[in-house]
Amino acid sequence: MNILIAIIVFSLLILFHELGHFTLAKLNGIRVNEFSLGLGPTILGFTKGETKYSLKLLPFGGACMMEGEDESSDDDRAFNKKGVWARISVVAAGPIFNFIMAFVFSFIVMSAAGVDTATLIDVIDGYAAQEAGLQAGDTIVEMGGKNIHFYREISLYATFHVGEPVEITYERDGQEYTTTLTPKYDEESGRYLYGFISGGDRARFGFFGNVKYAFYELCYYIDVTFQSLKMLVTGGASVDDLSGPVGIVQNMGEVYEESVANDGYFYAFLNMMNWAIMLSANLGVMNLLPIPALDGGRLVFLFIEAIRGKALDPEKEGMVHMIGIILLFGLMFVVMFNDIRKIFV
Repeated sequence: MNILIAIIVFSLLILFHELGHFTLAKLNGIRVNEFSLGLGPTILGFTKGETKYSLKLLPFGGACMMEGEDESSDDDRAFNKKGVWARISVVAAGPIFNFIMAFVFSFIVMSAAGVDTATLIDVIDGYAAQEAGLQAGDTIVEMGGKNIHFYREISLYATFHVGEPVEITYERDGQEYTTTLTPKYDEESGRYLYGFISGGDRARFGFFGNVKYAFYELCYYIDVTFQSLKMLVTGGASVDDLSGPVGIVQNMGEVYEESVANDGYFYAFLNMMNWAIMLSANLGVMNLLPIPALDGGRLVFLFIEAIRGKALDPEKEGMVHMIGIILLFGLMFVVMFNDIRKIFV
């Protein structure tokens, strides 16, 4: 059951992404030949109007197949017959819908569970926070030049700036103060600590407050994705640290099972929502990267066309995307192999 829940959540993210392409295609009068969830052979399918709707065997991935998207077509409603800005809107809609989903789910979680604020309940003796004069009730509002809205952002900063001194701004009794903290290594936890203690208390806000913090939550996960990619490029992380669909579903299933056992179905639901927020924001960012075959790679060619006033050679563009697809499938194979290996090791 836990794996099934995880697959449903993962499939929902893909479906909503493809729904973005589908919606803008229809609004721009583009013929959609097939709208599918999953990959591989068709299990179920029906045709309504001009579009075939299908469910594929493998529950990972999906497609919105438009007339004239990857081949030439003389149909007046073909993708390649539409104006460049119409095509840009269709391609960009998938990632944008993922951001919208992450925002809406964040709003639901904030409304149900509140916000984990960056207000301290205490500081650790002998560490930088205490030595700088911070105390219970202080709220961290800025760290390393970045605004802080959640306590998680403090942990995120520490993760990506291990052992580095940092200038922080905190608020006490309506006044803001600035100081510099140098973390100390803690032998017991094996981590560098600034000496903050958060009680995990969650503040509650009204409708507009939840809207604001839902936007901050979306920005938080977008930042997490970019910081993780930076670590991958700079060598701070390796391909072995990546997780694909198999690993993600496995981890989600474990979190769901543990949440049900320890906290009940309501908190299991909230944890699945948090996973959906993270993955949806991640999917939006990854698809906007200028990599051939991804939405971002297609957008690069479309923006070049908009600037030049004419399209690039379709055969050359197709060749670039084909190379991108081959490389992406190679990466997917490596990541899936690692996911399966981790299950049995």
